[in-house]
Amino acid sequence: MYNYDKRIVMTLDAGGTNFVFSAIQGNEEIVKPINYPSNAANLDKCLQTLVDGFEAVMTQLSEKPVAISFAFPGPADYPNGIIGDLTNFPSFRGGIALGPFLKEKFDMPVYINNDGDLYAYGEALAGVLPELNKKLEDAGSPKRYKNLIGITFGTGFGAGIAVDGKLHMGDNAAGGEIWCFRNKKFSSCIAEESVSIRAVKRVYAERSGDDSDLTPKDIFDIAEGTREGNKAAAIGAFEELGEIAGDAIAQAVTLIDGIVAIGGGLVGAGKYIVPALVRELNSSISLLNGNTFTRLPMKAFNLDSDAEFDAFKDGCVKMVNIPGTDKQVEYHAEKRFGVATTKLGASKAIALGAYAYALSQLGE
Repeated sequence: MYNYDKRIVMTLDAGGTNFVFSAIQGNEEIVKPINYPSNAANLDKCLQTLVDGFEAVMTQLSEKPVAISFAFPGPADYPNGIIGDLTNFPSFRGGIALGPFLKEKFDMPVYINNDGDLYAYGEALAGVLPELNKKLEDAGSPKRYKNLIGITFGTGFGAGIAVDGKLHMGDNAAGGEIWCFRNKKFSSCIAEESVSIRAVKRVYAERSGDDSDLTPKDIFDIAEGTREGNKAAAIGAFEELGEIAGDAIAQAVTLIDGIVAIGGGLVGAGKYIVPALVRELNSSISLLNGNTFTRLPMKAFNLDSDAEFDAFKDGCVKMVNIPGTDKQVEYHAEKRFGVATTKLGASKAIALGAYAYALSQLGE
């Protein structure tokens, strides 16, 4: 949508340890990213780091940016740019007016959002969604998709929603908060307890009896057979994450009815996670009388699989008669949606989402 837009937006990848500053024009990064320690424990130093970082980016630009736009951890009042009490930023307490502060310093609009929201927006406008629709067009399929749920697997379980080219934030900027869905396995807990880095580590330790402090990459290597360990437990840890995530996504997708884009730090283990997730989406549910049926009105497909994409693009199309005539019309007898892992990567998708969000707001 913004591939040829000449306006420049400065962006930030904000982590509890590091800030990475950049700038985007026409959906392309146009500067060498600048990395500074976040100084998250000292508010004055942290704020000065933000100023220094954006000023350093501006020295690389040939013209003034039109806005600053980035993701920042919550809780937050995102529309007003106020950041609440953050776990990873111990100096942020009582409500820090980060957006207004930066607006005063740089005399330009400042937009702050949740990373799950901006990830979804980036994938909807420049990632999974346009890639899929181009693939369908090339395959001769008439079907096109306009809605997307972006899911991130990493430190936490994040999500965002884009509907027909627009970011859905909700009345309180709390749309897409999938992390707090009920956990299928532990009904008194949130889903994130089973859909996160800590969950993969916990489940592997439980199944293998190995309580050493392994990383998800270590556990993936064990699953792949390139590192010593319990291979079945390693695969099972990723599959359990996929199952619990699939249960939560099944509830969310009934409200949105769109494509699911998967990203985040754990996406490298997608070969184990996504099939388990799709199996859960296509699982059965029952009535009190014992009758069972598929839990979703749409069938889920793993779009990373060539065979499943072929079935997905063709669908189940029949010709039916128009009563009282000799004419026929197409009947799409199967509702379908797909799950695809990101090709952009979460960081780039978030940056592109931040760029697009700023320009959409300026355009309005």
